[in-house]
Amino acid sequence: MDFYEWYDRSLLEAHQHNVPRHELECLILSLLGLTKLDLRLRSLNIKAQINSELLTKLDQAWQKRWRDRLPVQYLIGSVIWRDLELQVSPAVLIPRPETELIIDLVADFVKQSNQSLTYQNGSWLDLGTGSGAIAIALAKTFPQSQIYAVDLSESALEIAKANTCKNIQVNHQQINFCLGNWFEPILQLNLQNQIAGIVSNPPYIPSLEVLNLQPEVTKHEPHLALSGGDDGLDAIRELVNTAPDYLISHGFWIIELMSGQANIVRSLLLENGCYSNIKVHQDYAGIERFVSAERI
Repeated sequence: MDFYEWYDRSLLEAHQHNVPRHELECLILSLLGLTKLDLRLRSLNIKAQINSELLTKLDQAWQKRWRDRLPVQYLIGSVIWRDLELQVSPAVLIPRPETELIIDLVADFVKQSNQSLTYQNGSWLDLGTGSGAIAIALAKTFPQSQIYAVDLSESALEIAKANTCKNIQVNHQQINFCLGNWFEPILQLNLQNQIAGIVSNPPYIPSLEVLNLQPEVTKHEPHLALSGGDDGLDAIRELVNTAPDYLISHGFWIIELMSGQANIVRSLLLENGCYSNIKVHQDYAGIERFVSAERI
């Protein structure tokens, strides 16, 4: 079987098994070093460059994608998120496009604030950093800030460190990596009332619902980064209740959540009594995806 015979067969498999065509193409382009134009033109030169060993390697990866439902990002080992190329593996959640907006919301808040320099030069927490996507984007947005990236998974922090070295060329020390559960490692650093902003994409899916997600998610992505307890709000309650101990006056607080949780989180913030300027923000699809607030 030559490459284009294999390609046509794989296109049919993608259609039959509901795998987007662009994921097949992404896998091919990544593993074989081709361009989209190469693929579209079906050049004979391209076919000649692909030997049986390469084709076997590609086919094995493709079988893992549609048979084992392994996400293409894990097969390739990386994902593009905002302007970052991030290493990913099953040790970390794959950064989603909708999460990109959280950085814009932070930047807009700081730009409009009367204390803009305080936030730009201050300390920020990224709680549950995973691949380091949010921490790295914050560091690039505020080059004079200090970022504390916290995760309970040592494997995740290793990936976050590698991504920092790849994406931040000048000052790798801008991001401090902390192993532990939410605020625990921050408590040891004596940062109470010193944090300008807290950003988090915490686990927010009810535990039973995690088991009913797409197999790509349920079988391969880390449940530690997905499962938020019986009602999905365990981690969020911790973030609401403990953040005031660490934020400066008017410190910024923002998290991602799932559809249907925004009003509950707003109520939790109001009940806590330490927050003002509570806002719900929609993602690109119009879903209420983020809630932000300021420490009184």
